[in-house]
Amino acid sequence: MTRSPNKLIPADFRTVPGLDALEATSVQLGAPTDAEAIGIGIHTDGEVPDAVGFSREQLAEAGFTGEAGSTLLLARAGAADIVAVGLGARDEVTPAVLRDAAAGVVRAAARRSKVAIQLAASGPVAPDDAVRALVEGALLARYRYTELSNVSKHVELSALTIDAAGAADAAAAVESAIVAARATIVARDLANTPPGHLTAADMGDIAVDLGARFGFDVELFDKQALIDLGCGGLLGVNQGSVEEPRMIKLSYTPTGEASGHLGLVGKGIMYDSGGISLKPSDPMHLLMKMDMGGAAAVLGAFTALRDAGAGAKVTGWLMCTDNMPSGTSYKLGDVLTARGGTTIEVKNTDAEGRLVMSDALVLANEDGVDAIIDIATLTGAALVALGPATAPVLGNDQSTIDLVRAASAATDEPVWQLPLEKKYRKQLDSDIADIANLGGPYAGATTAALFLAHFVGTTPWAHLDIAGTMQTEKDDSWRTAGATGFGARILLESARSFTAR
Repeated sequence: MTRSPNKLIPADFRTVPGLDALEATSVQLGAPTDAEAIGIGIHTDGEVPDAVGFSREQLAEAGFTGEAGSTLLLARAGAADIVAVGLGARDEVTPAVLRDAAAGVVRAAARRSKVAIQLAASGPVAPDDAVRALVEGALLARYRYTELSNVSKHVELSALTIDAAGAADAAAAVESAIVAARATIVARDLANTPPGHLTAADMGDIAVDLGARFGFDVELFDKQALIDLGCGGLLGVNQGSVEEPRMIKLSYTPTGEASGHLGLVGKGIMYDSGGISLKPSDPMHLLMKMDMGGAAAVLGAFTALRDAGAGAKVTGWLMCTDNMPSGTSYKLGDVLTARGGTTIEVKNTDAEGRLVMSDALVLANEDGVDAIIDIATLTGAALVALGPATAPVLGNDQSTIDLVRAASAATDEPVWQLPLEKKYRKQLDSDIADIANLGGPYAGATTAALFLAHFVGTTPWAHLDIAGTMQTEKDDSWRTAGATGFGARILLESARSFTAR
């Protein structure tokens, strides 16, 4: 990877260390042999498995009731530890419950590198689906970004054994889970990497490497190429930076006839200072290395398309730059000209994500996509409205929105549909340009989406605002503290299911 000469990067620095750790983890099927810890599922009803070695009354005395997600570590001298993990009521088990249970096991056994998970039954969940959920939960929960720490005590998961009794094709379920986990882990790695270690140009180099490994094509557009294309949104935001911008175009073509052409657009602000509209120096500012979480999710999803057998043609646009204050920064009152000729009055330089995405949305339409899904850490209003656990989804086409909602349900990455209320569109009117980049003080997630809708036109479209869900302060089930990689698996599942109408 070519890096700027003024950056002091450790010689052994890796930009996707989680991917390396994932590929070093052996996932096995069957009874545990050399496991150091064994997770055993226990429901709130029915019998306690004999392998636990304790009765329900004894477990209750220790504070364990079998409530979904709860765990109790039972250390044993000279034998594998037992992790009792709660599954709740037998007839209320879902893939999400199993994913959480697997996460609970590997967290409780955090000091063990070889872990096994056994379930007497998965309730109403089909055995193959249960295997996939368990593997996903375990792999994602053990993830930790430790690349730049010299004192980390994190133990990587070297072996995971799953009891797949009853599964028709457990090996395929395991492979599907590994591929999906890969998408999220790549997105996490990128979003967790500090901005001094990951520029827009670096992001392009990483995309080229990943494309060669995982079966998609990559085309990089440098500053001059963006000037030639007339991408004034991305170029305007980049004006204050000493680092060049990059538009990274990803292309996946399935074997056989494609079921349609899906466009994915990701916001890639490598670091967002707010520009001239400088952000306050608070904990949220510290997280702005993750303002490229949308682009990271798209790139993560692309690493999984081939191995997941996606039948649609998928093209992605990652719009990458940092947003910095300097003597050359774009200013409040400036007018930018986006690809396609739309003029945009800048009313706030911290509303920059929608500017870089405007160019990509036009290019997606020019490429003839059948539908567009965009993903961006776009507005603080999304966090205020739905909190850190749920992302708003908006759009102009209910079928495309429902595609995203179905993918959300399958991956347990929650979304909630907000209305694309057109009466708010006049808030984006400008006296001197075609549109302004900022609306009024209310419904900020909606007015930001309405700005994007201007460039989408009539193409079926769904918009994911992941500003609230991009990170978690503490470990939360399979969501490890730091960047969550939210959206990567949603995009993957959407692409797998996509069919042009």
